[in-house]
Amino acid sequence: MSLFSKITDLSLTKRAYKAVFKIVAMLPAKKKLVMFESYLGKQYSCNPRALYEYLQENHPEYQLVWSVDPRYKEQFEKRNLPYAKRFSVRWLFLMASARYWVTNSRMPLWIPKPAHTIYLQTWHGTPLKRLASDMKEVHMPGTTTEDYKRNFYKESRNWDYLISPNAYSSEIFHRAFQFDKMMIESGYPRNDFLHNSNDQESIDRLKKDMGLPLNKKVILYAPTWRDDQFYEKGRYKFDLDLDLNEMKEKLGDKYIVILRMHYLVAENFDLSPYEGFAYDFSKHEDIRELYLISDLLITDYSSVFFDYANLKRPMIFYVYDIDSYRDKLRGFYFDFEEKAPGPLVKTTEGVIKSISDIEHNDFQVSPAFDRFYQRFCYLEDGKASERGVNEVFSGRTRR
Repeated sequence: MSLFSKITDLSLTKRAYKAVFKIVAMLPAKKKLVMFESYLGKQYSCNPRALYEYLQENHPEYQLVWSVDPRYKEQFEKRNLPYAKRFSVRWLFLMASARYWVTNSRMPLWIPKPAHTIYLQTWHGTPLKRLASDMKEVHMPGTTTEDYKRNFYKESRNWDYLISPNAYSSEIFHRAFQFDKMMIESGYPRNDFLHNSNDQESIDRLKKDMGLPLNKKVILYAPTWRDDQFYEKGRYKFDLDLDLNEMKEKLGDKYIVILRMHYLVAENFDLSPYEGFAYDFSKHEDIRELYLISDLLITDYSSVFFDYANLKRPMIFYVYDIDSYRDKLRGFYFDFEEKAPGPLVKTTEGVIKSISDIEHNDFQVSPAFDRFYQRFCYLEDGKASERGVNEVFSGRTRR
């Protein structure tokens, strides 16, 4: 079959699917049915997970179902979570009849939102790098700057509610997403876990479950993806510029390193030369557990550092390509180099020295950290899920 024929067949399938979806959506809504999705159906994680768990515990009257990419169904099956395979016939009927959608990323534009559906968009991070309509130029594969912005705008028209972690994010979300409906400025539900489970017993239990030693400090390395480094649309390259050989030699007696790549990064790293020192947890279902067990974070421009700050633990920013990332790819919403809550370094040697400095200071954060925390984490108190659910499902907010 030619490429043209495959594209034509796919287009016809989408049109047929869309037509059936619209017909089913005309039927009465299942008023207690809530459909959840995290990172395109790849994970049981993030804000949708936190809201799911809160509803499950406090509102058993709702039917809760996950939308799941079939390639990732095992993590849902092992937990006995109710799910439907994304784009299956059953998924179509559930999505078209659901009263609520809860997701942290965009839905395909060819899936029409029914008139009876309330769409709660939780998003997935406090923004450092520019988003959507604020981006000057888009370098992602399979789209142009104009198309990307137009499609994002069309998607955001469907959102009825948008969760924001703080006032800073609310201002950006309103503008970048051109969102003019209900903003729920509640803190991020996913960070409730960091406040409610931050105790040594929970940390040790997680380390044992992950097969990690209890007698070493844990470094979490969680970088983001680069828009212009990719194999194809949705599959991004990542070069591991951090020298694990040097880190193992200098730090291996006291530390281990956990790698957590962004969900769009396609790399599978061979860490066999660093056995017992470096571990790849990129496929671990929820980064919140990796935050909790880590003594310090190494990242770059990823929004993970806003969440990790809730733990009030030290951070290092490994930004070897900051000039091109800041000036060419994305641009930042604030002076990152001045206000980052930790040192910015460009070499592995710089990373190792920063770790030594942190150790010398008994893993205390700097005074600059407090200003950062008060700006970005002031709403986080372990009850964001409750506030979000009360707003969307009960029509009232508690603070």
